[in-house]
Amino acid sequence: MNKKSAAAVAARERVPACYGDRETVAAGGLMSCGVNYSDIFRQVGLYTGKIINGAKPADLPVVQVTKFDFVINMQTAKALGLTVPAALLSRADKVIE
Repeated sequence: MNKKSAAAVAARERVPACYGDRETVAAGGLMSCGVNYSDIFRQVGLYTGKIINGAKPADLPVVQVTKFDFVINMQTAKALGLTVPAALLSRADKVIE
């Protein structure tokens, strides 16, 4: 099932759903809390550079994701008849109007 279909099923069934990526929210999902892919790709680039410059992969530390994105789609919230608290909106990294 693609992102748009998953969001459409949740909307049709009037189920508020939280997803793991912002693309599904852009396609009509209610909200997402997931990793920031730009940050992951940046880390991959840094690791690749270290390996190219002679570092042994086994000697490199394990790095975990530290940056997450929280996105809310207000159009979907209104369609579901939900009122999103101001405190939640203030914590969002992006609010889709």
